[in-house]
Amino acid sequence: MTTAKQQTAGAAWWRRNQQTLTPWLFLAPGVLFFLVYVIFPIFQSFGISLYEWDGLGEPEYVGLRNYGDLYWEFVDRDAFFTSLKNNLVWLALYLLAIPAGLFIALFLNQTVTGIRLYKSLFFFPFVISQVVVGLVFTWFYDPTFGLLNILLGWIGLGPVNVLGDENYVTVGIIAAGLWPQTAYCMILYLTGLNAVDPEQVEAARLDGARGRRLLWHIIIPQLRPATFIAFVVTIIGALRSFDLISIMTAGGPFGSSRVLAYYMFEVALSEYGFRMGYGAAIAVVLFFIMLCFIAYFLHSMWREEKGAR
Repeated sequence: MTTAKQQTAGAAWWRRNQQTLTPWLFLAPGVLFFLVYVIFPIFQSFGISLYEWDGLGEPEYVGLRNYGDLYWEFVDRDAFFTSLKNNLVWLALYLLAIPAGLFIALFLNQTVTGIRLYKSLFFFPFVISQVVVGLVFTWFYDPTFGLLNILLGWIGLGPVNVLGDENYVTVGIIAAGLWPQTAYCMILYLTGLNAVDPEQVEAARLDGARGRRLLWHIIIPQLRPATFIAFVVTIIGALRSFDLISIMTAGGPFGSSRVLAYYMFEVALSEYGFRMGYGAAIAVVLFFIMLCFIAYFLHSMWREEKGAR
């Protein structure tokens, strides 16, 4: 039986530690879901990558053989090499969404007639599904009735089959992905611009700072948190690109537009056979590539914060 003295002691302990424990109690469900649905599957993927498994039968332990197969595919410039190369192209071009989003946000942050309409139009791509974006750009690129080739015809250029040409297909899909990604970066920067200190801006103007100097030395440094989030989200989006490729080309033509995420789907669940271990090895490689980029940005931000102190 719990005595009144013990109950009083327990209530006193709770009052002393309430402010410390309450945030953890609210965080506990989210942390639990994160551990079960994110952290555990990561380690599970490491384990599966060491086996040859079709998803149904008994797994066969093969050690690092799946990674060795990936290495030889890379050396022979086979499917893994093409997928990795396309991911790097995605990464390089997808980062254009960050400066584009910044400049659109700077425009939308002005007091202009009809600015709410402009904000709605620029925000629209972010709220529609990636599947819809893929279908819209598939019609836009169509060599027979697509708007792109109609516009090219007006200036005397012949029809271009963007999604059917190995030289253009990856860039064409990335252009489709940049449309909603730029809108997302714009939203981040609009939020960041609301936190810019107007007194610093006014002081810089009194000192003669205008245009580029004001933007580079006063505004952009205060947008560092928004820039960091934009970089992380854009890098992750570029490296795990799947939806648009699946909708627009299904990895074609001749596998020239596949990326690591889509190649992982192909080898694990599609026409290449149910090679779960090989697909998990691709997932592990993709995870470490993401981890390297994100760790670099985290380290850079920490070093800048440390230097500011």
